[in-house]
Amino acid sequence: MQEAQTKGRTISELCEYCHSIAVEKGFWEKERNIGEALMLVVTEIAEAMEGYRHQDNDNFREEIADAFIRLFDLCGGLKIDIEGEINKKCDINKKRPYKHGKIC
Repeated sequence: MQEAQTKGRTISELCEYCHSIAVEKGFWEKERNIGEALMLVVTEIAEAMEGYRHQDNDNFREEIADAFIRLFDLCGGLKIDIEGEINKKCDINKKRPYKHGKIC
């Protein structure tokens, strides 16, 4: 089996790569419907849940990967520096109180 072309890439590079594949396959020929693109991510998560529910670990992992691929494509297409955004949000979350101050 050939090693994946994504091994060792940064998140930003993965966004560019996933987006380039989507462009190549015709998904960005016109302006993208952002609501639809986000719901496709939700669909992949729902499919992952089905894999989990049926104890189909291969399908579960594949659908999780599909969700990231769709998010990376969207970030690439919208020129969102998601790597930077994740780092900023992690810094915010790090400063939050335990369980974000909620009593559960």
